[in-house]
Amino acid sequence: MALEKAYITNLETNEEVSCLFNPSEYTFAKSNQWDPIKIMGENVPLPKFISGGAMTLKMSLFFDTTEDQTDVRDYTEKLVELMKVDSRLRDSRTRKSRPPRCMFSWGRTWGFKAILTEMSQRFTYFKDDGTPLRATVDVTFAQVESEGTYPAQNPTTEGDPGRRTRVVHPGDRLDWLAYEEYGDSSLWRLIAEANGMDNPAQLTPGQRLIIVPRV
Repeated sequence: MALEKAYITNLETNEEVSCLFNPSEYTFAKSNQWDPIKIMGENVPLPKFISGGAMTLKMSLFFDTTEDQTDVRDYTEKLVELMKVDSRLRDSRTRKSRPPRCMFSWGRTWGFKAILTEMSQRFTYFKDDGTPLRATVDVTFAQVESEGTYPAQNPTTEGDPGRRTRVVHPGDRLDWLAYEEYGDSSLWRLIAEANGMDNPAQLTPGQRLIIVPRV
């Protein structure tokens, strides 16, 4: 059985960054914001919930090209691109651009849709001419709003009232899409029937699906 590769996908372009070596571990973390309300005569303030914080995913990625002697930055620079502002991703209201959203995936079991908020590169082995051949990249992803809640980027893709489309990304499954779109994973058949899918388990990255309104 072949070892499943972990990879990071730019959700705006569908370009993938394949991890040469899968991470040895990763850490999920989440925090909520609470404000203490002081109560006269009490030892402990009453906590007031303000908002939930985004879940973060942290890991170290190892890249090594000593075997083929190519520049390891050919791989790590693709991660740097996920930190850069993309002028094509401009908010129509503020006219400000942003870096792309991405997704970390490992096999087809799960995917973490996020933005890359922190990144550090450490180069540890070099050719005689200084070309780096080995690097460790520490990355932190912050969870973003689910794909299904974003408006279509092009108004012409909205179609009939209540109907819209969305692009399939690596790691997507119909039951996940149904949960994001309708809040109920059991409604995956709505998506399958709207798209005339003979095999609902077979989704292709880049495929555009019709999302019909929930009845």
